[in-house]
Amino acid sequence: MTERDDNAAEPPHDDERADVFGGNVRRRREAAGLTLEQLSIRSSVSRAMLSKVERGEKSPTIGVASKIAQALDASLSDLIGGPAAAPGVAVVMRENERAVFRDPETGFERHMVSAAPGAAGAEMIVHYLPAQISTGLLPANPTGTEKQLMVLDGTLTVLIGGITETLNAGDSLFLQADTAHGFANHTGAPCRYIMFISRRS
Repeated sequence: MTERDDNAAEPPHDDERADVFGGNVRRRREAAGLTLEQLSIRSSVSRAMLSKVERGEKSPTIGVASKIAQALDASLSDLIGGPAAAPGVAVVMRENERAVFRDPETGFERHMVSAAPGAAGAEMIVHYLPAQISTGLLPANPTGTEKQLMVLDGTLTVLIGGITETLNAGDSLFLQADTAHGFANHTGAPCRYIMFISRRS
């Protein structure tokens, strides 16, 4: 398995990520004309939790973050705060410029690696799943959302609508993401997989 480089450029601290995520949630909620109570009802996330998230006092788990994104009709990447799509024939994003979401409870990480996120209605991300960790079931994405993934290292178990698939390094999978689905690593070694997400209008 490829070792993560401890000498790479220092990523943002968790409190910085929480501030960015919370600020984006607040801006999108206000732009949609929603109160905290209304967003709480839409997302099934408590008003107290939403308030702490918006103030940057609490980093949500991947499950809670996904519910908030769905309720705001946004992608998780929109709330994480990745780089804006830039014009040009070639767009470069350096590794230390990635927007990263880290689940404070499990250590699950979601790295946005799209240099021009949203181009052609698609994005590319890398997930890092520690040993013996699961994302739990994530809410269904909007109709028309498709995900393709390939395991880079380790073994990944994918749950889609009651069906379980186990993938090893080099294996690929396609799924219609408009149903609840989740990812788990039942082994003693970390797992990394790259995911391509497309959204049909």
